[in-house]
Amino acid sequence: MDSRLARLLDRQEIEDVVYRYCRGIDRCDLELVRGCYHADATDHHGSFEGGVEDYLAWVGELLSRYSQTMHFVGNILLDWGPREDECAVESYGVALHRSPEKKAHLNLATGFRYLDRFERRSGTFRIAKRVAVSEWSLRIPEDAWWD
Repeated sequence: MDSRLARLLDRQEIEDVVYRYCRGIDRCDLELVRGCYHADATDHHGSFEGGVEDYLAWVGELLSRYSQTMHFVGNILLDWGPREDECAVESYGVALHRSPEKKAHLNLATGFRYLDRFERRSGTFRIAKRVAVSEWSLRIPEDAWWD
């Protein structure tokens, strides 16, 4: 296979993992989220830092506070290193969070970046390390939401 075509297919596989992760979070499908990571991956997500299983327990508890979440991913930039089975990936996005609780920190829009190291193991790219960076947050007042 032409190396340019192979790289394009690798890019698509990595982008699909980023999208599946967001879908899993928004649908509270933690099995889908788990499948985006290698088993020994780490995640640094706000106040959380640790392994995949601990992250899933932490984020599952966090998601239970929300009635709605939605992640939109825009720019996904890939930086291939010297190893063809490893790639640094930076994804920009916006997440909306709505809670039945009338607390500003639970009803907001947040701009974020995922700083990921993807590795291909056994023929499959997954997240080996993630750092989630919050860039900004805006409170969404209750009267701004439409059901």
